[in-house]
Amino acid sequence: MDDFLAWFPEWIVPAREAHGFRIEFAYADRGANEFVWAVNTAGDAAAFAAVETSSLASPERDAAYAGQPQRRAVQHVRLVGRIV
Repeated sequence: MDDFLAWFPEWIVPAREAHGFRIEFAYADRGANEFVWAVNTAGDAAAFAAVETSSLASPERDAAYAGQPQRRAVQHVRLVGRIV
């Protein structure tokens, strides 16, 4: 997990921010070897999907993942709404 936690803010945060995402939070549960984070961007669900599609196909993302091992056993992506 330490390698991932060093890589994430250096590579993924700038790659996501370059496409209009704002990182809402990022937490690690080292005991469970889990990482949870949330991003936000302006607009509705369709706008989010468009930004997500652009981000996933970007050269910034390609550069971030180049030479990196697969670290995700499971990934869940969901749209949620703020309550408080």
